[in-house]
Amino acid sequence: MKKMWIVFTASFFFLIACETKSLPPQGKSESPSTQKIIVEKEKVEKEQPLPPEVKIKLKKDGKDSYSWELTGSDVDQILKVNGKLRKQLGGEPPK
Repeated sequence: MKKMWIVFTASFFFLIACETKSLPPQGKSESPSTQKIIVEKEKVEKEQPLPPEVKIKLKKDGKDSYSWELTGSDVDQILKVNGKLRKQLGGEPPK
């Protein structure tokens, strides 16, 4: 009975040892130089700056004519808006 117990115990440990996975050898480790790193450059789109803001105060008098006041930081943009208003409304702002 004692021999049977020893054989059973030895068999048990033998089976456990066979089922476990072996560890990789510690002498070999992956070097960082073997890893490939890919860097993608981001596409930077140049956005067009917003045109300067022009504020318009539009007034209508009793004779169905229009007048306006333009304010803004860019003189060229103000002149363009003034020309468009003259064409569309057909009038001159008072001076």
